[in-house]
Amino acid sequence: MGRRRKGRDISGWLVVDKPAGITSTSVVNKVRWALQAKKAGHAGTLDPEATGVLAVALGEATKTVPFITDALKSYVFTVRLGQATNTDDAEGEVIAQSDLRPTDDEIKVALGAFVGEIMQVPPRFSAVKIDGERAYKRARDGEDFEVEARPLWVEELILTDRPDPDHVTLEMICGKGGYVRSIARDLGEALGCHGHVVRLRRVWSGPFQAEDAISMESIEELAHDPALDAHLRPLEEGLTDLPEVRCTQEGATRLRNGNPGMVFADGVEYGDECWASYEGHAVAVGRFRAGELHPSRVFITPPQGVDS
Repeated sequence: MGRRRKGRDISGWLVVDKPAGITSTSVVNKVRWALQAKKAGHAGTLDPEATGVLAVALGEATKTVPFITDALKSYVFTVRLGQATNTDDAEGEVIAQSDLRPTDDEIKVALGAFVGEIMQVPPRFSAVKIDGERAYKRARDGEDFEVEARPLWVEELILTDRPDPDHVTLEMICGKGGYVRSIARDLGEALGCHGHVVRLRRVWSGPFQAEDAISMESIEELAHDPALDAHLRPLEEGLTDLPEVRCTQEGATRLRNGNPGMVFADGVEYGDECWASYEGHAVAVGRFRAGELHPSRVFITPPQGVDS
């Protein structure tokens, strides 16, 4: 019989403003410790030197992580022109340099090639797996390997500032799996001057905004204090991109037992993925078919911040 994990049965989202110099995993561990939660995970890794929105899911909210991971995200980042590094950011070694500095207009024209459905090669120092092993480990070991290109949807990529000839600040809205470091690298190559990221901040991720996030300092100050629970967001916020249907008490019981349940739907078509609520709380996610929801994920939690 497996060991039972200790901690509180607490569910919801804690939106953290991640500081530079800490990994996303470390943030999750700190949040789980501060809230004494049994289970936690995050929706989309940020590089250690990146800052901004890191949405941490707790308890049953971890079942909604894929919907935040798949949602659009916005980044503001600064590119250092004239230098390429082996990590595509300021932490790496400079491997190429150029005295060429493109004009603002040249940069704006080049950005057009990075909007829409593009193919992107992740950095060699990244968490993508190559034959079952993380790329960054192979890179650190000095191995020679290729990282395959993968599709990325870029909704918007615009120039917002040019503080000096060597630096340009950009804002990007993109879908799942985007590497800002790759954008900086490839933009530098397209402009013929090289480039790498020196500052990166995620300003929003799906429904979660940086201005609503809590700092790591506040998390540490409120650790093990019921006041920290007040910063939790409902797990339902992880489902905002899906249509909502409603169910009766009987339907909620059937859904929570993993069975199809009758729902009241407006504007939902056969086969649509949606989520069912009862008295304002999420019951299940599934496919709508002939007046019923066929569940794929079932939620068995009380409201956020409340122990069962």
